Amino acid sequence: MTDDVSWLSVPEFAEAWGVSASDVRDALRTGELVAVRRGENDAWHLPSGFLEEHDGATRVLPTLVGTLTLLRDNGFKDGEIVEWLLTFHEELGESPLDALRSGKRAPVRRVAQTLL
Repeated sequence: MTDDVSWLSVPEFAEAWGVSASDVRDALRTGELVAVRRGENDAWHLPSGFLEEHDGATRVLPTLVGTLTLLRDNGFKDGEIVEWLLTFHEELGESPLDALRSGKRAPVRRVAQTLL
């Protein structure tokens, strides 16, 4: 994973999103979000890039859930999913998360479908 990723703990992510920490934990449990353990306390963290500003409100990238589902269907574990989303891919010219953030859902999912 790249070192320049901004990470948020579950409470920080919840605050940035404008929901409760239990809402974030529910989204993790249902697969709508993915997190990895990081830091001295081995606490759950999510990339801040999972969030975006839209019409004056903060939301989770709308294309993230479907992409997470596709990767899980391909057998990826949560840590592998986060690593894949944050790693530069030649086919995309950027990381899949950056591509999703710039509206390139179809190319990201095409690349993800080729993974085994």
